[in-house]
Amino acid sequence: MTERLLLVEDDESLGAVLVDALEREGYRPCWVREGRAALESALSEPYDLVVLDLMLPGMDGYEICRRLRAAGRDVPILMLTARAREEDRVMGLDLGADDYVVKPFSLKELLARIRARLRSRKPIAPQLVELDEVIIDLGSMQIRRDGEVTALTKLEAGVLALFLANPGQVLSRGRFLDEVWGYHRHPTTRTVDMHVARVRDKLGDGGPKPRWIRTVHGMGYRFDREAP
Repeated sequence: MTERLLLVEDDESLGAVLVDALEREGYRPCWVREGRAALESALSEPYDLVVLDLMLPGMDGYEICRRLRAAGRDVPILMLTARAREEDRVMGLDLGADDYVVKPFSLKELLARIRARLRSRKPIAPQLVELDEVIIDLGSMQIRRDGEVTALTKLEAGVLALFLANPGQVLSRGRFLDEVWGYHRHPTTRTVDMHVARVRDKLGDGGPKPRWIRTVHGMGYRFDREAP
């Protein structure tokens, strides 16, 4: 299922940029521009993560964070602010924020931090999976198909693990780069496509109509355990 993110940002230009970036990553952002409305939304809707500006009309981000934690909400909160002083960061973290990004920021790094926070709440991939005549064994990094055993490279196993942990969910190329390669050493998105193609070949899932790993044009890939 695609993650729902609450974006709380009163700057129209920045908010529009962030909504566009989040949608391209495959998320479903809800953009709120005012503090009290943001708190009400966060208390009433099941979000997977909150990106929270501090300087807001109606109620500031510190108070929103404090009230969410007081209400028992454990949704990850990433504070986004121009306040760069150490005491401001400490206050935000002490109030219950999970991360703190200072403006101006790198969009690439912000998205990586969002993925990291969401990843910490994700289920772990099963180590042994049967897909009809195919057996995936992540523990031994092998695929068994039609009586033959094919070894997986570390990166191929990482790609498969991300698919298996998130069945039915559209996964962006950026997410593969962050979780499999690590966002500090990003290769190009073409590298993701090449590794997905190799995994498909080893599963016997290549050709114009893959059974399990589907391409979602403009967004990324989706693993459907039940083949059509």
